[in-house]
This record gives sequence, structure tokens and C-alpha cells, in this order.
Amino acid sequence: MASPPASMPLEPVHSPYRRATDLLQRLAPGKMRIGFFLGAGCPLAVQIDLGGKTEPLIPEITGVTKLVKEFLDNDKDLKGVAQTAWDRVTARGILTPTVEDVLSHIRTLKSLCGKGDIDGFSEDSLDKLDRAICEKVRGIVSKVLPINDTPYHVLSSWIQAIPRDKPVEIFTTNYDLLLEQALEEQRVPYFDGFVGSDSAFLDLESMAEDDLPARWARLWKIHGSINWWMTAKKKIRRSRDAVAGEQLLIYPSHLKYEQSRQMPYYAMIDRLRVFLRSDQCVLITCGYSFGDEHINAYIGQGLSGNPNAACFAMMYGDRANSPKAVDLARRYANLTLLAADGGVIGTVERNWDSDVKDSANPALQIAVGTDLPDWRTKAPAKQCKWLLGDFAAFGRFLAHQLSSRDIDQGVTDAH
Repeated sequence: MASPPASMPLEPVHSPYRRATDLLQRLAPGKMRIGFFLGAGCPLAVQIDLGGKTEPLIPEITGVTKLVKEFLDNDKDLKGVAQTAWDRVTARGILTPTVEDVLSHIRTLKSLCGKGDIDGFSEDSLDKLDRAICEKVRGIVSKVLPINDTPYHVLSSWIQAIPRDKPVEIFTTNYDLLLEQALEEQRVPYFDGFVGSDSAFLDLESMAEDDLPARWARLWKIHGSINWWMTAKKKIRRSRDAVAGEQLLIYPSHLKYEQSRQMPYYAMIDRLRVFLRSDQCVLITCGYSFGDEHINAYIGQGLSGNPNAACFAMMYGDRANSPKAVDLARRYANLTLLAADGGVIGTVERNWDSDVKDSANPALQIAVGTDLPDWRTKAPAKQCKWLLGDFAAFGRFLAHQLSSRDIDQGVTDAH
């Protein structure tokens, strides 16, 4: 193919191989703090066989919402009040509300209701709807990892195998117990803010002091969990066992400030702030679409206040599918966005180049390729694509880093 005329310069592009090498180096043993932020897209990487077809072990939030809505539509006692709540959220301009949007609206009304009614809702009807939705969500996401080599297991093995001066911290918006299962199956000690065995209690002082050994991972579930409960005495406990009358704590964004001071949700998200202000830290996001403005604000403030902090935001699809993430990466030079079709690096947005490298490093071949289905990217077939926005691919990336144990590998592959 003839070269373009000198008057037609080549379009500037980013090198995905350079980014993959940078990521490997950031993950190497050392004094740098490492954090992972796992969003709702991560459980989709665990597929199960259902009679010849595969489905995610846990559906994404739209799938969860669909199942919850179907359940409520078939409940004669809750159908009417549920539809009214859905209509109210839609009327606020949220055309396709998720179960989290509806829960937030229900709880806001409940906090204003008092002993009377508000907008046709009684406190009792709102409470019953809240509890029914939470219990249905708990049933949907109460799944067991089917095999022991999922990306969750690989991440757990990675945490255990590489010694560090600082603990690895995992932040997640997911309510499920997949991370806990994998950490325990791989025998990785971890602290999640609770202390105890039979009915663990929230220990805010231990969270603030954070003086456990570095080999203990930290797990911060910033949207709650299906094993967190509010007792009749307004105390928080963690247990797999439900007790009649207790409230499940998932997505407790509705709480007032005086309540929030004792709530896991705010204590957990504050750990993200503490992490990002620590010197020499890197946060790697996977499965997170940057759709939560509250979390985005914490990430943005942390990156702005600490030039030694870095964030690698790995997106499953193209940049056009994640406008909020792109906007943040354009504002903060230490937020590197890595999407299927291109990246935003040092606030500069460009496509990936088309120079496919034949590297001897298998980890780089897992991170970068050209073969992605059309439904995932609109990038040209010959153009390189970033593959690690898929949690399954990221698991393979970590596994190869572990298998080689050559942590300083691949610098020449970036050029």
C-alpha cells in the first residue's frame, strides 16, 4: 500500500502495548498501594451452561431490574404500589429506571412520610415494597461460583502470591458474595470492616486505624451487601442468616447524615478517599461504567489532590459508551481510560494504533488484539483493541503475570 502524501500526516494514535506494559509495571511488587474497583460488569464474566446456552451467573443491573419488576407485577398485594413507584421515577426523567433508582425514590419518600401518607403512599406500603425488592435482589444475586478458576479466584491468588508492603484493597459496588467466596477458597485473609463470627458487628475504629498486617486484603462493599442487616436496635450486623424484621442493607444511599456516620456505606466509600490520598497508589477499575456521580466525585477529588495517585479505568466497550468516564479522563491527567477502541491518556483522547506486535510476553497478547465482535466495538477490524475491560480477560492477564513471575517483563514491547 502506498504511503500517504507528505501533506497528509498520519492521525495521532495511542499504543495499547505501552499501556499494557505500564499496567504490568504498576502491578509489580513494591511499595505502591494497589487497589481494584470492581463494578457490576464483573459477575458477567462468570458464565454458566443452561441446557446448551450460556448465561451470566448474575445478570447486570438491567437484568436484575427486569426480574424484580416481573416478580412485583405478579404480586397482587404489591403490584399497584410498585407500578406507581416506577411511574414516579420515570416522571422524574429517568426513562429506564433501575432497581436502585426505584429503591432510592422509595426510601426518600419513606423518610418524609412520618406517620401519615405522602403522594398516595403510606409508610407501611413503602416499607413492604422496600423489603420485597431487597429480598428479591438477594435471591437473584445469592449465587455460588461454579468453578475454582474464575477471575475472582485468579485475583485472590494474585493477592496471595505477590508479597507487598501495603495491603491490596478491593472496592466494589456489587452486593453479591462472589469476592468473599473466592478469597476464602484461596485462603486469603481479608478484613471487610466487620468483626466477629456468629453475628459480626461493624468496627469503625478498626477501619480507621487500619493496622492489620499487609498480607490481609481489604474488601470495601460501598453499595452494601446481601449479608448486611439493620437490627431492631438500629445496629449493623453481618450474617448469612436472616432474622425476621431486620432490614437488608443494599444500596443505602437514602440515609441521613446523622444515620450515615454509623453506616457501612459511608465508611466504605470513605476508604476510597483514604486510599487515593495515600502516596504512590494505583486504582484499577473493571466492570465499572462510571455511572455513579457520587463515586466519580470521590475518584476525581482523590486524583486531583494527589499527583502520585493513578487510576486505570478499563472499559468493556468503546469510549462512546462511557461518556462520564471519558469526561473524567479528559479532566484528570492521572486517570488513564482504556476502552476497546481507544484511550484517554494524559487527558488526550485518541484511537489505538494498528501496529500489531508479535510479543513473546503472553500477558501483552491477552491485553491487546484485533478480534472483537461488532456488538462490542465499532473500531475497524485492523485496529488494535484493548481487551482487559472484560473481567475474564483481566483474570487471564493476572494469571500470566503470576505464571511467569517475571514482574519486570516487557519494557521493550511498549515501543
